Amino acid sequence: MRLVPRSLRGRLTLLFGLGTSVVLLLCLSLLYLALDRQLDGAVDADLAGRSTDLLAGLRSNDLAAVAGDPMAQLYAADGTPLATSVSVAGQVLLDPVQVRAVRRATTGSTTLPVGTAGAPLRLRLLSRPVDGSGRVLTVAQPLNAVERAGARQLIVLAVASPLLILALAVLVWLLLRAALRPVDVLTREAAAISTLDSDRPLPVVPGDDEIARLAVTLSGMLSRLAVAFDRERAFVDDASHELRTPIAVLRGEIDLALQVVDDPAEVRQSLLAAQGQVARLGRLAEDLLLLARERAGSLAAHREPVDLTDLVRAEARSLALVNDLAIEVRGDPVIIEADPGRLVQVLTNLAANSAAAGAGSARITVTAGHDQVVLQWADDGPGFAPGLLDAAFERFVRGDAARTSSTGAGLGLSIVRAVVASHDGTTHLRNGPPLGGAVVVVRLPVS
Repeated sequence: MRLVPRSLRGRLTLLFGLGTSVVLLLCLSLLYLALDRQLDGAVDADLAGRSTDLLAGLRSNDLAAVAGDPMAQLYAADGTPLATSVSVAGQVLLDPVQVRAVRRATTGSTTLPVGTAGAPLRLRLLSRPVDGSGRVLTVAQPLNAVERAGARQLIVLAVASPLLILALAVLVWLLLRAALRPVDVLTREAAAISTLDSDRPLPVVPGDDEIARLAVTLSGMLSRLAVAFDRERAFVDDASHELRTPIAVLRGEIDLALQVVDDPAEVRQSLLAAQGQVARLGRLAEDLLLLARERAGSLAAHREPVDLTDLVRAEARSLALVNDLAIEVRGDPVIIEADPGRLVQVLTNLAANSAAAGAGSARITVTAGHDQVVLQWADDGPGFAPGLLDAAFERFVRGDAARTSSTGAGLGLSIVRAVVASHDGTTHLRNGPPLGGAVVVVRLPVS
């Protein structure tokens, strides 16, 4: 048997009920004690008033006042009763020892058979010395009425407490059900959304409380997940498209080679073409693997002290030959902690992009700052298209045909950004000076 409810509403109601029970029982107990103390105080006040009135009469030797009191007794110094009320005739409220012990006003209690049909009755006593003669006056008050009133109060509290706790628990249950109803709606709607392809939105929760903010947060999360899902799906589609062409060409060249197996020249030409497509597939696979590692946060940069300007000068010569670019390098020597192989990959992709855009020259400027090194690549090509600056770092993004003759996969700048990010650096794009074309600014931290 499960003692703790499964639902949040049930658990909160149970906790509230337990907490309310403890607090309520404590408060009602204090209330009962206060009422009991108040009843005892009323009895003591009545006894004090009667005793004062009787002492005033005894000072004038009026013993009849004691006899006329509802319940009083006057004792001599040795404990002998001198005057007694009719209601306690034949009984003594105090024995001789108790009489001799009275030195000041003293309260107490006793039980005498003075009730109906001689039933025992608890009495509240107030004893006071009358004067210096040693006489003692005792007045009494039956406690049956007080005890009955206390018992009624206890019964009322015992009956009212569980009813009040139950009523509060039901009220809290209803309030929690009303407060958590939007959560139930959100849960059902979220469960009904089977895939991120669904255009079904989460319901809007009115107000500005925690649940309303939760609904807004969940809706925003679903929107971001849908965007990420669309981007990943687009990435898969683009990757499939990029792989389809070289695979189709490779298959065609192999088929052609098989058909002209008796012609060595044709076979050689087909194999060379197939080799080029295999190299293209290899580069594409490596680029996709690098981006996948960067996305997973596992793109490692094996850092070592590198003279960035010296590395750029060394690579500029080979890059100029391969890409038919006139590359100028400016900058003073600067040492950073970086992966030289990855930095060469950045320069290679930047040179390939400039060459594909039709640039004839490029300038690389290395500037050392206080806490970072800036590597600026600028070319004299047409620059980035106005609508491409914000999306150029995305995967499989290419310039329009008027600005580029590239048949690449559109992963170059994505790889540049991934490599720079693995070095805790940043990358920015713009068009304009110093050569009027595209400008790529890479910022790397100083070691």
